[in-house]
Amino acid sequence: MDATTRKQLQATACKVRMGVIEGTFNAKSGHPGGSMSISDLLTYLYFAKMHVDPQNPDMADRDRLVLSKGHCAPALYSVLAQRGFFPYDELKSLRHIGAMLQGHPCIHIPGVDMSSGSLGQGISTACGMALAGKLDNAAYKVYAVLGDGEIEEGQVWEAAMFAAHYKLDNLIAIVDNNGLQIDGPITEVCSPEPITDKFAAFGWHVITMDAHDFDSIDAAFNEAETIVGKPVAIIQKSTKGKGVSFMENQVGWHGKAPNKEEYDKAMAELTAQLSELEG
Repeated sequence: MDATTRKQLQATACKVRMGVIEGTFNAKSGHPGGSMSISDLLTYLYFAKMHVDPQNPDMADRDRLVLSKGHCAPALYSVLAQRGFFPYDELKSLRHIGAMLQGHPCIHIPGVDMSSGSLGQGISTACGMALAGKLDNAAYKVYAVLGDGEIEEGQVWEAAMFAAHYKLDNLIAIVDNNGLQIDGPITEVCSPEPITDKFAAFGWHVITMDAHDFDSIDAAFNEAETIVGKPVAIIQKSTKGKGVSFMENQVGWHGKAPNKEEYDKAMAELTAQLSELEG
């Protein structure tokens, strides 16, 4: 990845994080921590990898993304707004009664491929999309983003078994391994470790990457595209709340919105980061 592209992606990811803060602050609820840990990933997918068209969001040959960890919808909404699927100001009405953007992704929203939020179910839907693509000889890829706490759900491993059995090499699952879930560290709640070994045992090609390094992200997805005959699991090591100092690696930001003081502080930090990137 050249330096110009890398800096552009970093700046866009910073704007995506600002959208997460904007949305959750105005909603007075939501999940900023896990949204921030996938902001770089979603920025890369929507701005550097996926075949999508904001002017034709339902085109048949588009790549699909299922946010299986649907509570992190603020990040998905923010990146869709940055990509031009709908106006940025929609983020300010997050979770408001009658608003388009509700607490979990809804399929009626431009750019959203699946309603999600009941943990464990998104990856099953992604398997169905991928199998349909194989049966139709379609060229599209299906991306599914899961939480590391989410993979404690048994349905995830049923889907993993299914994907390997049907050789769904058009499916890429990304596990956001930030180490924290709503009740605390994943290793203390119900440890899914070793995550890489488990997916490998289920017949997947497994790749690890640094969730906040665009060179690492780019290398991981480039490798994923070379794999034939089996699904790919990318385990991204991330930091919950990445980008805002007082949110980073803090389990409390799983389901807590910033107040006005916290909003101002977070936005000031992100604005400074953006100024440095764009300067």
